[in-house]
Amino acid sequence: MEMEMETVLVLFMRLAWIAATLPILIASIPIPKLHSLRTILLGFARRGKIMHSQKFTLPQKFFLHFYILASIWTTFLLVTTWCYAYTMVPPVKESSAYSTITSYLIGIGGSFLRTGSPTVSEIHAVWQAVFLLLLMEAQVLRRLFETIYVFKYSPSARMHIFGYLAGIFFYLAAPLSLCADCALDVFYFLVNVVSKFIVVGKDHMPPVEVELWQVVNPLFRLGWRHWIGAAVFFWGWIHQQRCHKILGSLRDSRQANEYAIPYGDWFEIVSSPHYLSEMVIYGSFVVATGGSNLTIWLLLVFVVANLSFAAVETHRWYHQKFEDYPNSRFAVIPYIL
Repeated sequence: MEMEMETVLVLFMRLAWIAATLPILIASIPIPKLHSLRTILLGFARRGKIMHSQKFTLPQKFFLHFYILASIWTTFLLVTTWCYAYTMVPPVKESSAYSTITSYLIGIGGSFLRTGSPTVSEIHAVWQAVFLLLLMEAQVLRRLFETIYVFKYSPSARMHIFGYLAGIFFYLAAPLSLCADCALDVFYFLVNVVSKFIVVGKDHMPPVEVELWQVVNPLFRLGWRHWIGAAVFFWGWIHQQRCHKILGSLRDSRQANEYAIPYGDWFEIVSSPHYLSEMVIYGSFVVATGGSNLTIWLLLVFVVANLSFAAVETHRWYHQKFEDYPNSRFAVIPYIL
């Protein structure tokens, strides 16, 4: 029964990404009959400088809500998954710290764990989820910082309410997709821990000791693919940070409703390098998993389709706004789009 529910969750996440991606892909087909669908989706996707209508819109500064939510949710998933992962696999050498915390966690959460010893693939999947959530944590915390301290949103900058709801969905679903294969096991484990805490009480809970190396050691044993994925992640992460800093500096030096052509870093090759780097970041999750996780593949396809759709519109706006806009720049993917 538990395995069936786990499968249902994974299937649900995959169907959700497919359902979110298909309208974008269909609207991108250059057929006149699809023009109305494209117009509707562009209305939802537009924000800031390319927003035409003020109907059903919210301040663009509400982007902050995305990253507050994402930071809380990702941190929760990371901490609970990490605790669960620690109960599944002992360190290389058992110590008093291991016997204390692991016995404690297994004792209070064991009734909801799968019966029998976990397989190597199950252990690997859980620690892989911890690794991916650590990367996601680095991403959402940086975006939260930038939204507060780097971006200076114009008071008139708006976004469609549907785009706002889509952002909420994305930052709930994306972290969950990174750990979907073990999310229900983690949930059952957490429920049992909380239940035991309520029944036994704080004063009767055994003391917890943690040795840092024993908590992180399995992450270093995952494999070379994960570290290549991490390298790709931070390549995109660093370039996105640079591009966001460039965009933020333009707002510092301009009046509220004035715009300028951004230069520097990946802006020299594409109009929306912050979108390109976002694609690289989510592509790194595919690299880290060796391309074996279909849910993460579908997450990446949504990110590429959604951001490409918006980037083409931004690229068109730049060319309409500035007569001297560099013709050598692509919209978002060099030499392709």
